[in-house]
Amino acid sequence: MAKHTIESCAKAKMAIRDTLDIVGGKWKLVLISVLQSGKKGFNELSREAAISPRILSKELQEMEMNGLVSRKVCDTKPVTVQYELTPYSETLDDVLTAMEKWGFQHRNNIIQGIK
Repeated sequence: MAKHTIESCAKAKMAIRDTLDIVGGKWKLVLISVLQSGKKGFNELSREAAISPRILSKELQEMEMNGLVSRKVCDTKPVTVQYELTPYSETLDDVLTAMEKWGFQHRNNIIQGIK
């Protein structure tokens, strides 16, 4: 087992904080999971994630700014916008898999009354 130093703990804490700054909150990971099935329009995303348009717009802007989603304005009437995950978002796959695994385990523990 590796020895933890004050410096390594501080670096780990900073890395976790950086991660949470990008994907933290109630919606970003939900939106990533919805977009894993492919491109989605704004209204479709709002409906599937059960998120208000105002909050969705803010979340998508932040995700685009951080390179997790791309936005494409389609040449349609009325104008539509499509969102999809970027290749960079795939770097979160291990994080999402670990969270999904833990979530299933936690839910089973709660259902069974184990804490």
